[in-house]
Amino acid sequence: DPFEDTLQRLREAFRSGRTRPAEFRAAQLKGLGRFLQDNKQLLQEALAQDLRKSAFQADMSEIILCQKEVDLALRNLHAWMKDQPVAKNLLTQLSSAFIRKEPFGLVLILSPWNYPVNLSLLPLVGALAAGNCVVLKPSEISQSTEKVLAEVLPRYLDQSCFAVMLGGPEEAGQLLKHKFDYILFTGSPRVGKIVMAAAAKHLTPVTLELGGKNPCYVDDNCDAQTVANRVAFFRYFNAGQTCVAPDYILCSPEMQERLVVNQVLAQTSSGNFGGNEGFMYQTLWSMPMGGVGEPCPPPPAAPTPGKPVWVLQTQKSPVLPSFTVTVDLSPGPLTASVSLSAKWLLEWPGFP
Repeated sequence: DPFEDTLQRLREAFRSGRTRPAEFRAAQLKGLGRFLQDNKQLLQEALAQDLRKSAFQADMSEIILCQKEVDLALRNLHAWMKDQPVAKNLLTQLSSAFIRKEPFGLVLILSPWNYPVNLSLLPLVGALAAGNCVVLKPSEISQSTEKVLAEVLPRYLDQSCFAVMLGGPEEAGQLLKHKFDYILFTGSPRVGKIVMAAAAKHLTPVTLELGGKNPCYVDDNCDAQTVANRVAFFRYFNAGQTCVAPDYILCSPEMQERLVVNQVLAQTSSGNFGGNEGFMYQTLWSMPMGGVGEPCPPPPAAPTPGKPVWVLQTQKSPVLPSFTVTVDLSPGPLTASVSLSAKWLLEWPGFP
C-alpha cells in the first residue's frame, strides 16, 4: 500500500497533540500565505498551462481568494478556538458548561480541476486552522498546478502533519479505502456518491460540494441589457466551468422576446465579450465551448489521449454559452431557455 506509511505518520503526529496549539496553527497558515506570495508567478504560469487562464483571472478567481482566506483565519483564529459558554439548567448549576471545538484528526481534501488552486487551498485553510493533519489529493487533470502543489507547497508546511498524494481515479479509490476522520470533496454528483459510500464504511463525516443546474430567473421589470451583461459575464467566466454558473434562463415570453428575439444576448455574447476565443477545449475537440457557432475545425494533429487540445472558436449565437462537460465526457445541451408558458431548447445543429 503506497499510502499506509504516510497516513500512519500523519495519524501519529495528530495523536501527539502537535497540531492543537494556536501557535502551531498560525505558523501553518502563515506558511501557506508565504507560499501564495512567493510563488504567485509560478501558480499563474501553471494555471495558464492547465486552463489558459490569464494572470488577471488567475489572481481574481484563485490566488487572491486564497490569500484573503488565510488572512481571515489568522485574524479570527483565537476567537474561533475559544470555548463557547452555554446556559445551565437545574442539574448543571454547580458545573462549568461550554462548547469546546476539537479538531477531527486526519482530513482528506479531494479537489477538482476547474479551480485547482482555489478549491485545494480554501478547504486547506479551514482544516489547518482547526488543528487537523491534512492529506491533499489535487486533480490529476490540472497537471501543472498539481505539480506545484506537490513539489512546492510542502516546503512551506510541517511535513509531519501535511502530505500531498498524487494519482488518478484508481489511486483516489485506493486512498478512500483508508479511514479518515473527515473528507472534503468538490466535484460531480457521480463521484460524490463514490466518496460518500467509501466514507460511510468508516462512519466518516463528509462535506460534498457538488455540481448541478443553475436556472437564472429574469423578472419582467429587469433591464434586458443589464441582465445580458451579468449573465453572459458569469457564464463565460472560467470558460463556463463554475459550479454556480447560470445554465439556463427562466423568464416570461415577453422577456424572452426582449432577450433573444431582439438579439440583446447575441450582441452581448459575440460583441462585448469577444466570443469564445482562447477558451478551454478538453479532449472533445469536435465540440465548441459555447452556444450555436461555426463548426470547430479539427486540430492539426490527432490529440494525445488525456491531453487538452486548445482550439479557437468564435461565438455567433443568440444564446448564452452554456456548454459543460460531464465527468463521463458525454455532451449535454449547449443552452436552454425555459419560458414560464413554454419550454424550448436550442442545441448544436446536427448534434449526435
